[in-house]
Amino acid sequence: MKLSEAECPKLRVLIFILALMVPGAAACSRDRRPLNARLQAAVDEGLRKYGVKGASAALIFPDQSIRLVAGGVSHDTVPMQPDMLFAIGSITKNVVAALVFQLAQEGVLSLEDPLHKWLPAYPKVDGAITIRQLLAHTSGLYMFWENQKIWDDLIKYRDRIFTPEDVLSYLKDPHFSPGKGFRYSNTNYLLLAMIITRATGASLSTEFRRRFWQPLGLNNAYLSMEEQIPDRLAHVWGDNFENDGSFRDITLLPRASHESITYGSAGLFMTAEDLARWCHLLFEGKVLRQASLDEMLTIGKGGYGLGVQVFCKDLVGGQKAIGHGGANIGTAAYMMYLPEHRLSIVLMINAFKNKCLNYITGELVSISTEYLSSQTAK
Repeated sequence: MKLSEAECPKLRVLIFILALMVPGAAACSRDRRPLNARLQAAVDEGLRKYGVKGASAALIFPDQSIRLVAGGVSHDTVPMQPDMLFAIGSITKNVVAALVFQLAQEGVLSLEDPLHKWLPAYPKVDGAITIRQLLAHTSGLYMFWENQKIWDDLIKYRDRIFTPEDVLSYLKDPHFSPGKGFRYSNTNYLLLAMIITRATGASLSTEFRRRFWQPLGLNNAYLSMEEQIPDRLAHVWGDNFENDGSFRDITLLPRASHESITYGSAGLFMTAEDLARWCHLLFEGKVLRQASLDEMLTIGKGGYGLGVQVFCKDLVGGQKAIGHGGANIGTAAYMMYLPEHRLSIVLMINAFKNKCLNYITGELVSISTEYLSSQTAK
């Protein structure tokens, strides 16, 4: 159909009006609830969707403001609270790595030091492996969890305290020669903890507290097996590694064997807020010298630096995010820093279910980065 000359201007006006209406419609569809309400809804939806009891999250924004979100329950009808402590699992490795870097800054040790400079010889452990290779998981050392015998023994002897030497006795042949590949192994951080105690003459928990927790004002961090953990634990749920299909409150069951086996590679209990504060202080350059931080963030094989991992972009909506993940008995957690936004996010759940952890994390990233973008646009 051909329009008359009189009708053409009317059509142009209509198109112009529609062009104005489309952005307006998009703006109207945007979630305009307050930030805290959106974050809370994301946590609650993730817990509901994946059948997880509870979660605790903390976000620190570039202006240093902190948003705390807790959802679901710890146990029975006890609601999850932001001041509850979670086991952060392998995120402990990041703190161990930072301690090693501080010792290197002080000249107490060098990242190029071989193991044999600090520790005696152990079967299946090459004494030429360097501290740097331990930090980067490029030592090739066997992961003790891969040996079914250690699982059998920790379950059989729940109350037993395993020494580092006990744990090293479960090692098998290395996967490759030092520096010839990447393979994540808790054995690396067990040995790093042993080196720290040898170099400082103090326990790991003493050095954490003296170097980090006290000067940084972090009052909610405790290392299991070496410190008394306050009675503020978020209760945790699972099968207690028995693979029997059960899902129950396993918080107060004996766990000395597991906690002692994970010495150096796990063991810290923290609140979401203090872990987020640690994350923000570290990656904002308040813990290590810039040269040390740059070295820590030199990402190598496996998307891993020196005590730092790069998160998959699918998880964080294409954003760059660094930090570490972790899990323990009945818990899972992420600690991440988004450098382009100067944003730190910590999420902890009281179940060993990464689908829930991933879903909520992705939502928190999306909501918080959109919020920052909207603030910048004002």
